[in-house]
Amino acid sequence: MVRVRFAPSPTGFFHIGGARTALFNWLYARHVGGTFVLRIEDTDRERHVEEATEVILDGMRWLAMDWDEGPGVGGACGPYFQSQRDAIYGEYLDILRKKDKIYEKDGAIYFRVSREPQLIDDLIRGQVYRTEEKDFVIFRSNGTPVFHFVNVVDDVAMEISHVIRGEDHLSNSSKHVELFKAFGAPVPKFAHIPLILKTNGSGKMSKRDEGALVEDYRRKQFLPEALRNYLCLLGWSPKDDREIMPIEEVIRLFDLGDINKNNARFDDKKLAHMNAAYVKNMSMEQFLKKGKTLLPQVEVDEKYIDRVLAICQEKLRSFAELEHFVSYFFDENFAYDGEAKVHLKKHDPAARINEFLAAIENLGDFSEENLEKIVTELAEKYGIKTGDYIHTIRFALSGRTVGPSFYRMMPVMGRERVGKRLKRALEELE
Repeated sequence: MVRVRFAPSPTGFFHIGGARTALFNWLYARHVGGTFVLRIEDTDRERHVEEATEVILDGMRWLAMDWDEGPGVGGACGPYFQSQRDAIYGEYLDILRKKDKIYEKDGAIYFRVSREPQLIDDLIRGQVYRTEEKDFVIFRSNGTPVFHFVNVVDDVAMEISHVIRGEDHLSNSSKHVELFKAFGAPVPKFAHIPLILKTNGSGKMSKRDEGALVEDYRRKQFLPEALRNYLCLLGWSPKDDREIMPIEEVIRLFDLGDINKNNARFDDKKLAHMNAAYVKNMSMEQFLKKGKTLLPQVEVDEKYIDRVLAICQEKLRSFAELEHFVSYFFDENFAYDGEAKVHLKKHDPAARINEFLAAIENLGDFSEENLEKIVTELAEKYGIKTGDYIHTIRFALSGRTVGPSFYRMMPVMGRERVGKRLKRALEELE
């Protein structure tokens, strides 16, 4: 039975590298029908941050990575907080004491290493031999256990079959193999996944780097499905150049042997592009539901809100843009962009607005097709580009020169609102 674990330390926020490690463990467990265990390594009291545990749990839930055993779920191998497992660590320390594998020095307890080469049979790296030359501390002089000890004890006690973790832990593996053997426990299969490098490739991505925390993307209103999809591709690929994939398909294809040995470079632009694709591919029902939660309370007809949101989906890259993207639809006193106003002077904006106003005065059907036809005819009549009208009229209606489809926004606003805004723009330009 495959049993894997994600064992974060609550010493800060939920780092993107930790999320990727959790994801690869979760994917493999789901791929083979195994068990995904979540345990919290909170033995380091000095670095422990209470709120950080909940941040990690919330981040896992947000990314829809459910765990089979762990906090809030329970399981036969609990408790799942290391701070609650002191009695278990005492039992395993006695095992080493009886085997004469430990000794005390300056108040600390040291593990006696064999100084023999240890084979790390890695499912990604292949066979790696490492030799631990020095005895190492497993209990500090203050009586608290060290990471290497509790990590291995928990893996033994929780019957972890596969240890999937970052490549930076490969250097610890010889210590851990020594401990597994000292306990008389089977050595799990290791899979050390590639590191995540900064966007410029200059080194490992740290929590201080821009975009390195899962919370950053929650704050920016990224879709969790998009971030999860992108994390899947940091070190793994389906080998057919596909990128945007439903998670069910990733689970079907994912295997440890397909993980790349080379470090993965984080690409924030690619992630943003992927998020935009996920936004565009949302069902209209999902898009409207999500969008409405992010808009301020406005006293307008709900059907109008639905129509406004519907024309924004194709242009929106992130829901963080939404309120700014649509605010002028609900505010008749919106501000005009000063820089755009100066730039549009070359198009003789007052003339363009008056020409357009006259053309729509007797327009029967205020539809996209008819409005586009009017702009085309005006451009031909006056020998100018259609863009001169589009940029000018958009500015008059919104105060900006970018936004949703120009021909779709006017029918949504309606004839009366469009007329009032065009006249207001004329006053502003004068």
